[in-house]
Amino acid sequence: MEVEAPLIAHSCRPGNFIIVRVDKNSERVPYTIAKADAQRGTLTLVVQEVGLSSTKFCQLNVGDSILDIVGPLGNASHIENYGTVICAGGGIGIAAILPILTALKKAGNKVISVLAGRTKELVIMIDDVRKYSDEVIIMTDDGSLGEKGVVTQGVEKVIQREHVDKVLAIGPPIMMKFTSLLAHKYGIPNDVSLNTIMVDGTGMCGACRLTIGGKTKFVCIDGPEFDGDLVDWDEMFKRMGTFKNVEREEMDHYSDHVCSATDIPVQEYAEMVASDDDSDDDSIEVLTDRNSEWRSNLRGLMKPKERMAIPRVQMPELDAAYRATTRLEEVNKGLTKEMAVTEAHRCLDCAHPTCVEGCPVNINIPSFIKNIERENFLAAAKVLKNTSALPAVCGRVCPQEKQCESRCIHLKMNKPAVAIGYLERFAADYERENGHTTLPRIAPSNGIKVAVIGSGPSGLSFAGDMVKRGFEVYVFEALHEIGGVLKYGIPEFRLPNKIVDVEINNLRKMGVHFQTDCIVGKTIKIEDLERQGFRGFFVGSGAGLPNFMGIPGENFINIMSSNEYLTRVNLMDAANPKTDTPINIGKKVLVVGGGNTAMDSCRTAKRLGADVTLVYRRSEAEMPARLEEVKHAKEEGIHFLTLHNPKEYLADENGRVSGVVLEEMALGEPDASGRRRPEPTGNTQTLSCDQVIVAVGVSPNPLVPKSIEGIKLGRKNTIVVDDSMQSNIKNLYAGGDIVRGGATVILAMGDGRRAAANMAQKLIE
Repeated sequence: MEVEAPLIAHSCRPGNFIIVRVDKNSERVPYTIAKADAQRGTLTLVVQEVGLSSTKFCQLNVGDSILDIVGPLGNASHIENYGTVICAGGGIGIAAILPILTALKKAGNKVISVLAGRTKELVIMIDDVRKYSDEVIIMTDDGSLGEKGVVTQGVEKVIQREHVDKVLAIGPPIMMKFTSLLAHKYGIPNDVSLNTIMVDGTGMCGACRLTIGGKTKFVCIDGPEFDGDLVDWDEMFKRMGTFKNVEREEMDHYSDHVCSATDIPVQEYAEMVASDDDSDDDSIEVLTDRNSEWRSNLRGLMKPKERMAIPRVQMPELDAAYRATTRLEEVNKGLTKEMAVTEAHRCLDCAHPTCVEGCPVNINIPSFIKNIERENFLAAAKVLKNTSALPAVCGRVCPQEKQCESRCIHLKMNKPAVAIGYLERFAADYERENGHTTLPRIAPSNGIKVAVIGSGPSGLSFAGDMVKRGFEVYVFEALHEIGGVLKYGIPEFRLPNKIVDVEINNLRKMGVHFQTDCIVGKTIKIEDLERQGFRGFFVGSGAGLPNFMGIPGENFINIMSSNEYLTRVNLMDAANPKTDTPINIGKKVLVVGGGNTAMDSCRTAKRLGADVTLVYRRSEAEMPARLEEVKHAKEEGIHFLTLHNPKEYLADENGRVSGVVLEEMALGEPDASGRRRPEPTGNTQTLSCDQVIVAVGVSPNPLVPKSIEGIKLGRKNTIVVDDSMQSNIKNLYAGGDIVRGGATVILAMGDGRRAAANMAQKLIE
């Protein structure tokens, strides 16, 4: 097939691949690029029908469209003048090896191509290969074309007759394995392409990890080409079968997947009726002026002791037994108007509000709460949106108990803090549900273009602040949806997608431009954007590379990163039988970790019907997860096994995880995090399980930072910035996980705001 994709065609190199999503139900599938025509802006692909999404792709007609295409991805092939090179292509691998052998020939090599297939129909692109080969040898299993035999026979014939400097093999894994073994036998360096086990292709899921030279590598990030002598082929073959059974079952009802996905049911929100005096007509200055008449009158209505005597509001929740069966209904139901107004009365409207100091984006907390108290809910939302691009999101997922609420004056008097997070959510929800959404004040355009790399919390916060200042803002997102971790990482029972979409649409209305399926550094480079007139850059590409523990058996089948697990369920809706993305549903699931992502993973697995055990190496008191998330997980029936840590995984005869050896831990002295260090006791126990989800943190994905020439990087490919969030490169700023290595939504947003303030000042000087 020939697909129109001008940016990718211009920037791709031999060995690169792309990801295609045919329609909204389709899986993200990697395909190798056979040819690229930069002038025509087209890519030539050879696709084999092996599953739902590839079958849909192959049934497209001339003039049809695909929904998403992103790339180029992977490391380009290393091309140099080796001397004599054998390029062995098997079946569809011939298409993958074509651009590489072409480049090798242009680099001055003698190229001998050995093409193989079971029958003559499976030996493809012979004329294209012949054009850039000094010799073409064809082998077929049945002798219907060329010589009868397998690819290794053709390769060995060449090796025995002349000196060979390099062997490259691409095709079925069994063919690559034996070609590699043959080259090794003769002492010839050899490379193989492992693109057949790639899943997403961007490195964010870790599903393509494989043992190479005794170390775990991510094929789509570190490859896809590797030294064939270093590949653990047995592990490779087992990993290829990860979703084979699920995909076979899905193909049995293919027609269901062609239909449009059913509308996702959403939770009904509590009815909220605007009061007659509910208006946001006043300026932001009036709404936030502590000395205004309305505010002074409000403080005089109740004495501080009376306010402090009001008990803190309790968030209404779905019944635990019911909610543990539904992925798409939000657990927290939201405050009613009466509950919100009562809770707002608890705020003392401090002259020096320390809660604001605890907020990374410096929301004027007393002002929005006092507007709720006087039942001017739209005004409260207006105050929030003056400083926060995502108030409905922050009200749901931010750890207020560790930030703004932890600085509340009530705590000094041994009283519960004001429920700032609940009130923030209430005000944002009220505005949205009543259809009275207003936009912040936008300054006149200054004509300066800035680019945002990544559409997660830091990028969206930066974009919102910059567009308010009059800049032309363009956000580039690698995935097919805007929102970053808000979409792929956080389940809908905690943060519904429709909430995120409303916040993003508000930014669109403010003038922010969004471009999906575009990897800055791959699809388009910063230098290209500079030539198009962009003067400032903010990198908020997040930490999309999952961490693993490096213990024996960790690469067994059905041991997944939390990134992969949550992305499949949240972003790709894999648990929906109408979608193509496969997922193995575990019956006895082990989740490793103690943060919010671990809680999201175990609560998701529970909703998919599993018996779930959470394993954490410290005690519950040291868990970094929000107390509310721990409470919800326990209520939903998650088993907690603290002071235990995986030591080794066990597998069945098919290489699928069947158990885990856990080491009992004891707490020692505090470490750098301030928490007591877990130390092994030497005692172990073994638990059976059929799925493990590893949620022990993430690292920045190197795709973006490694593409920026000269940028200073820190530990684990984080971008080094100063206090203003500027990197060592002029007008290039960064924030969020790409700087911190791991952060909360609100901390990432704070980075975006700080970067926006400092960049704006520099660009308009």
